[in-house]
Amino acid sequence: MKKRSILALAMSVLMIGAAFTGCGSNTDNAGSAAGADNGSASASVTGRTVDEIKADGTIRIGVFSDKAPFGYVDENGKYAGYDVYFAERLAQDLGVKVEYVSTDPASRVEFVETGKVDVVLANFTVTEERAQKVDFCLPYMKVALGIVSPESAEITDPEQLNGKKLIVCKGTTAETYFAENYPDIELVKYDQYADAYNALLDGRGDALSTDNTEVLAWAISNPGFTVGVESLGQIDTIAPAVAKGNTSLLEWINSEIESLAGENFFHKDYEETLAPVYGDAADPEALVVEGGKVDAEPAGDTESSAQ
Repeated sequence: MKKRSILALAMSVLMIGAAFTGCGSNTDNAGSAAGADNGSASASVTGRTVDEIKADGTIRIGVFSDKAPFGYVDENGKYAGYDVYFAERLAQDLGVKVEYVSTDPASRVEFVETGKVDVVLANFTVTEERAQKVDFCLPYMKVALGIVSPESAEITDPEQLNGKKLIVCKGTTAETYFAENYPDIELVKYDQYADAYNALLDGRGDALSTDNTEVLAWAISNPGFTVGVESLGQIDTIAPAVAKGNTSLLEWINSEIESLAGENFFHKDYEETLAPVYGDAADPEALVVEGGKVDAEPAGDTESSAQ
């Protein structure tokens, strides 16, 4: 397994996610629904204001339920992970309870647009296309693409996958990235991350691609697999997303992210949720963003790699 250099190298590219600034206990309301992350929902809503959320006493937050260590359901049936740790703090500082709504990658935009959730905290990468449909908050994490494959048939270059099968999740730009840049790779697509990883375990694909932070965590937990491609495409940012035009919640979450920098909140989040998984294989400074401010220097490939 690659060590600290995996993420330190991966996160050295200049971020552009902050240009799209604009965004935003445990009731399990699992409601993963069909929808297109890159498509339009049937109807668009402005979303609930901060005052309306406070009056209701509950904020609805879309998270993953199967993408450890970022958003997942633990052995006690509770939501946990890096995104969930942040969600709990948002609810606490708003003075409300949080209702978690399980989402899959392809449903994130739809859930915001239709008002099923007030905010999405589901490892949501900022892209120009998505920013036309939702408002992104300040970023709180950095990410790029990675490829995990069996050690016995390690993929170290995407070109090795020409004529082979690559597993991706629908609605991610892993799907878009490979469709646009590697047309000779056969994409095997799944709605849920759990199904995608099971497909890799069962040999239904030669490799799997999603964000590099996640494939690293998965490979650490699954002996016999390795991250042969550590960083692919542009380094991007992860940010909360709220309904287009919901300036009330947008501004409140942005202010919250800026305020939390004073206590190094996201470094604490990392130590609680990610450090136990990564150990020495990752550098928190290569992943964590405090106060919505991204510090990085340009290097390597500049093609987008959003999840």
